[in-house]
Amino acid sequence: MSDVIQQYKIKKEPYYRAVADEVALYEAAYSVRMPMMLKGPTGCGKTRFVEYMAWKLGKPLITVACNEDMTASDLVGRFLLDADGTRWQDGPLATAARHGAIVYLDEVVEARQDTTVVIHPLTDNRRVLPLEKKGELVHAHPDFQLVISYNPGYQSLMKDLKQSTKQRFGALDFGYPEAAIEVEIVMHESGVEKDIAEKLVSIAERARNLKGHGLDEGISTRMLVYAGNLISKGVAPISACSMALVRPITDDPDMRDALDAAVTTFFN
Repeated sequence: MSDVIQQYKIKKEPYYRAVADEVALYEAAYSVRMPMMLKGPTGCGKTRFVEYMAWKLGKPLITVACNEDMTASDLVGRFLLDADGTRWQDGPLATAARHGAIVYLDEVVEARQDTTVVIHPLTDNRRVLPLEKKGELVHAHPDFQLVISYNPGYQSLMKDLKQSTKQRFGALDFGYPEAAIEVEIVMHESGVEKDIAEKLVSIAERARNLKGHGLDEGISTRMLVYAGNLISKGVAPISACSMALVRPITDDPDMRDALDAAVTTFFN
């Protein structure tokens, strides 16, 4: 494996708690190099799952946080000027395709649609990436796989994926785990005791019931871990929940009062 890609190997096993058969399904998808789409709310474990699977499969992982300013050149590559003149610099997509990594485009719909179409030739039987500016056709390494993620419940119609893109992928749905599993995750990731983790999960469940009724998003598992981390460091639970759970998800005074009341109910 080249030095270029070695830096993307995951050296230590990431903690991931399987909730169903997603690990086996992904392994089967990778065995036939099926492009994969992970769908689910923010903070539910999609990125951690990809990291875990890359480690389990022993493959490098290149992660790209997509945004609305991303251009095709950001993904594919561009010519750069240096002291010796111009040189070509592969982007993350070209690097992964050339050297056989898993490339993960996180929140892919945040990128412009004219940017995401560059992935199409890599997601069918061609498995090629045209570098038009360079005049090169990169044939994907046998180990290459493309994975994308997005939150279908949060995106507007203007930011949804085109059907021509969706139908090129297999898909796994992710959600917040059932309470007992989420308690286990919060305990492991933050180090809090079980009773604290149970209270945090109960607060999250109440908040998630308010999605669409004043909240755009519920409290994620990631946020519960943040709150648990603060509590583990000696921060009072009510203060930790205010900082990590309530204030980040809403600025509405009435909604904040309702969530603060739920926190107080469990931690008073």
